[in-house]
Amino acid sequence: MVEQEQLEISNVLIEALPYIKKFHDKKIMIKYGGHAMIDEHAMSSTARDTVLLKYVGMQPIVVHGGGPEISRSMDKMGKEPKFIGGLRVTDKETMEIVKMVLVGKINTEIVSKIGLHGGKSLGISGKDGYLLESSRKGPTKIRHEDGEILEVDLGYVGKIDKVNRKIVDDLTDNNYIPVISPIGIDKDGNTLNLNADTVAGSIASSVDAEKLIVLTDVPGILTDPDDPDSLIRRIRTDELKELIREGVITGGMIPKVETCINAVENGVKTAHILDGRLNHSILLEIFTKHGIGTMVRE
Repeated sequence: MVEQEQLEISNVLIEALPYIKKFHDKKIMIKYGGHAMIDEHAMSSTARDTVLLKYVGMQPIVVHGGGPEISRSMDKMGKEPKFIGGLRVTDKETMEIVKMVLVGKINTEIVSKIGLHGGKSLGISGKDGYLLESSRKGPTKIRHEDGEILEVDLGYVGKIDKVNRKIVDDLTDNNYIPVISPIGIDKDGNTLNLNADTVAGSIASSVDAEKLIVLTDVPGILTDPDDPDSLIRRIRTDELKELIREGVITGGMIPKVETCINAVENGVKTAHILDGRLNHSILLEIFTKHGIGTMVRE
């Protein structure tokens, strides 16, 4: 029995070796989201995997979300979260809560978890050093649930105009794992709320990342949302665009898929959508032949 277990461990290491060599010194962008953000065990497992990537010679970069935690904090403060078409309306008071939760709570928790597992990380937001120069989206067209197209002003919600990659490069060059909050800054110094998936994709493209890994609460891209066996393991960007047009990909999966498409079309070698609820999902995706999620390539 012991010999069998030892053989299995050896086989795992042998299977991982080519990938360790291939991705040595490559930047790996990981977007923490879904269950990996709200479950203590899952967050710890994800942080441990991130540290392992660093110790085998890769350069992981982390971007995190925090939507559910923001809504919970708003409830506690007596401020009702407001969404239109699934997008958060962010007034000035809400923006202060967003900043407090993302930078003051979630970011520091991830940095602590990485440190607990022996990693050296540093938490920053897109405001630091003008990492994410942004501007307000202004009036945005949104399709309502009944199909009606609405034009709404989401407030302090931004779009990224420029990524100053030198800040990220300086951290990775000095063996830090950057942990980045999705907050931008405009030319007048105002804080803007940014979509975390978009931030991860934009930074991944800017720093020439080898991979973009998006952790969520589903196994990957499914042709049937109710059937885990309908997982698409590998797909090209043009095929993904067709699935969106056909209505196969809908709802909250659309921005994640569009982020992957944009990243791959702007220099990232491959993008991956994984189930953050599974232990060691990052390692299984990167270091095994078949992986466990969906891989997107050009």
